[in-house]
Amino acid sequence: MDVSQTKQEHLLALKVMRLTKPTLFTNLPVTCEDRDLPGDLFGQLMRDDPSTIKGAETLMLGEMLTLPQNFGNIFLGETFSSYISVHNDSSQVVKDILVKADLQTSSQRLNLSASNSAVAELKPECCIDDVIHHEVKEIGTHILVCAVSYTTQFGEKLYFRKFFKFQVLKPLDVKTKFYNAESDLSSVTDEVFLEAQIQNITTSPMFMEKVSLEPSMMYNVSELNTVTHKDRGVSTFGKMSYLQPMDTRQYLYCLKPKPEYAEKAGVIKGVTVIGKLDIVWKTNLGERGRLQTSQLQRMAPGYGDIRLSMETIPDTVNLEEPFDISCKITNCSERTMDLVLDMCNTSSIHWCGVSGRALGKLSPAASLSLPLTLLSSMQGLQIVSGLRLTDSFLKRTYEYDDVAQVCVVCPHNGNLS
Repeated sequence: MDVSQTKQEHLLALKVMRLTKPTLFTNLPVTCEDRDLPGDLFGQLMRDDPSTIKGAETLMLGEMLTLPQNFGNIFLGETFSSYISVHNDSSQVVKDILVKADLQTSSQRLNLSASNSAVAELKPECCIDDVIHHEVKEIGTHILVCAVSYTTQFGEKLYFRKFFKFQVLKPLDVKTKFYNAESDLSSVTDEVFLEAQIQNITTSPMFMEKVSLEPSMMYNVSELNTVTHKDRGVSTFGKMSYLQPMDTRQYLYCLKPKPEYAEKAGVIKGVTVIGKLDIVWKTNLGERGRLQTSQLQRMAPGYGDIRLSMETIPDTVNLEEPFDISCKITNCSERTMDLVLDMCNTSSIHWCGVSGRALGKLSPAASLSLPLTLLSSMQGLQIVSGLRLTDSFLKRTYEYDDVAQVCVVCPHNGNLS
């Protein structure tokens, strides 16, 4: 903390101290064996030491608390608290004392004073005390500006300022990754999985009180950081959720579009806002910190003008026996389409029904369900393909060569070839 001193002598003295919680006093135990020359001397000294724990004198932690000896570190998300005292060092009565405390950051200037009204008078050896609090929301250089104005008994108006400079450090390193649940066209879901990697980059352990995801208005969220044990959820990180210095922890969340948005094909596309992470932790002696990330965004997968997805399909079918599937066709474009369905056989997949049939007009963001029947002439894991959609308005064709996968078995032995 840097303090700029004023050259002029003033009747009032300004003192500023940062308020932090004390730390546990630590000892450096020195022991020896009984047969050594000191004998029990070291043990007796530790037993007589008032700072040691009786019966556990060799522990480094004691029963006493130590007041802060320096300014310490301030981390983003913590609450900065400071004690401000203005003392009348003179033998005069000072009038109209106004104490103002501002916090200057790289982007703004904040007034932290509890009261902006002046004190009528301050007698000799008396003081004005104030405690300010501020939740730190920016990293980098901060300057606490304390200004004092007053009037002497002779009517002279005086003014002085002091500057206290400190750095705000970053406590956590947060990285996010998005995973789409849909890897092919066999699923109609639009689920998104978010992995949040949180690393403690401070020098002291943290107790992670809460790590949650606040979804945007388009999504519902499910936390995947608990397991069910004896009909109740248990954290995957154990009962004591501590994060040691430089340790990293992964949190997983599943987001599902709300029904009113999932039914509209054109809503969830391009860059979409997922939500923001809310992280709450505690450090030594319960000092609390909180961080909220900015809105997390992802690029929604593109489906082109028209999307073909699978609604229902059996897991296993018999060889050369017809089976039913249900597809969903969604118009993702901004124009009306007039669709025609063509079903092309492959070496293993044979479609049942009329190819080249008209499906009718499909408005933007609208969808229709399409039941189909097919059979497989080969055993094993087969790829359902051969569907082709044509927009008769623009004469544009859309081919789908990997719609889904199905396991085909022989009904006589049920084994794969």
